[in-house]
Amino acid sequence: MAGFFSSDISRTIGLLVLSNVFMTFAWYAHLKDMKSKPLMLAVLFSWGIAFFEYLLQVPANRIGSATLSLPQLKILQEVITLTVFVPFVLFYMKQPLKWDYLWAGLCMCGAVYFIFRK
Repeated sequence: MAGFFSSDISRTIGLLVLSNVFMTFAWYAHLKDMKSKPLMLAVLFSWGIAFFEYLLQVPANRIGSATLSLPQLKILQEVITLTVFVPFVLFYMKQPLKWDYLWAGLCMCGAVYFIFRK
């Protein structure tokens, strides 16, 4: 666990958090802001946002793969996705907090434990 917070892993986490902010908006913001717009406009809007996600996600995965195994990188990505998604749902989409978010988070913590144990 000592190497977990190495410079490469910290940069990977930072880039993945930022890329997930873009990803979450690309995937879901159109459901709030563009429901009445034509589907193709929503697709183009989402693609435009996703471009910035990939500018962060691809380097994050390249940096992370130097230190982490592919399964570790994937589980880390999923935990970050959930960490970014919950505030998005609560504050941007204005949906209520549910206990299921806690249980899902605990399951993800279990996944992190199992994928990172030696």
